[in-house]
Amino acid sequence: MSDRFGSRPPLGTSTAAPAPASADPVRVMVVDDSAVIRGLLTRALEGDSDIRVVASVGDGQMAVNSLQRNSIDVIVLDIEMPVMDGLTAIPKLLAVAPQVKIIMASTLTLRGADVSMRCLSAGAADYIPKPTSTRELGGAEDFKRELVSKVKALGAAARRAGSRTRGELRPLTPIATPSFAKREPGPVTLRPVTATAVQAKPDIIAIGSSTGGPQALFEVLSHLKTGVTQPILITQHMPATFTTILAEHITRQCGLNAQEAKDGEPIVNGRCYIAPGDFHMLVAQRGGANVISLTKDPPENFCRPAVDPMMRSILRAYGGRKILACILTGMGQDGLKGCTDVVNGGGTLIAQDEPTSVVWGMPGAVAQAGICSAVLPLKEIGPYIRKFATRAA
Repeated sequence: MSDRFGSRPPLGTSTAAPAPASADPVRVMVVDDSAVIRGLLTRALEGDSDIRVVASVGDGQMAVNSLQRNSIDVIVLDIEMPVMDGLTAIPKLLAVAPQVKIIMASTLTLRGADVSMRCLSAGAADYIPKPTSTRELGGAEDFKRELVSKVKALGAAARRAGSRTRGELRPLTPIATPSFAKREPGPVTLRPVTATAVQAKPDIIAIGSSTGGPQALFEVLSHLKTGVTQPILITQHMPATFTTILAEHITRQCGLNAQEAKDGEPIVNGRCYIAPGDFHMLVAQRGGANVISLTKDPPENFCRPAVDPMMRSILRAYGGRKILACILTGMGQDGLKGCTDVVNGGGTLIAQDEPTSVVWGMPGAVAQAGICSAVLPLKEIGPYIRKFATRAA
């Protein structure tokens, strides 16, 4: 019996048959000053037949030079390196190949999270928390699975956008979209805003996002610092420590009172609550008031925090008619089930459009389900939310 990863050997066979090579693999460059880590990353990536590591270099300047000679879809980029670090390299890499997708490999420290956020602001598409030791890196199946899934999603997004990068030194032949990423986009049918929603301002704003989410959140929330009084609840797929830094950056860059949510705290107007890494953020009712409830319930859609449980809890606490929900760029379809419940309960949903999304997984799922009242370019979402949230009741 076989599957797309290749033939499965008989029981008791010690050597598995290699997966057949893809005719159009995602082309990756690995950049890290440690040759051992580069080797471990390469083996993790090339364990999937849809990925090929075409370059492996030890610092940012070498990455820039290599990008000029090679056709690359995705770069896995370390932050701390000699000669040229990752943050310095990002604008130089994007100058050579503006549409290449960059994934930062970051340690799970406050400093690592802060620099990663700066890298995302500089143009990196996503990040991945790097295990703290080579032993942990080599054996961490969760890390490998996350790395491979992000590389494939970003590689596919680059291909669909026609972003086969070309080095300036020689022309390179474009390669087709990988077979695993081919899809026929479904129709986007908008749902009219309910009469109740037209007549009354929402009581709460709920936002879900993942890959590319921090940059999208900074853009959207920058429009909400004046006039918008409703509480804003945000679930962004991120590990612990990173969500602490995300809240700080939102406060600094967007002028909002943003903070990582705390269990049991009341939900008040004018505050932005960020789901902490590794906790689902829910709304519960205690003593007649709506409060934050953090849980370690099992991951949903392979995520914790996840958007679906947040949306379901908001519906229970507030009723659907006065909820304004928004789904921004991200992999997968987290948020689809919860937002469907919100909309069926009378709430309003908007989503980011495909051209401005880093990955049109989450917003594409709700857009193609026909439950959105608007599907908008990123720069139009903040003004839309502000107008919807501040109109006269």
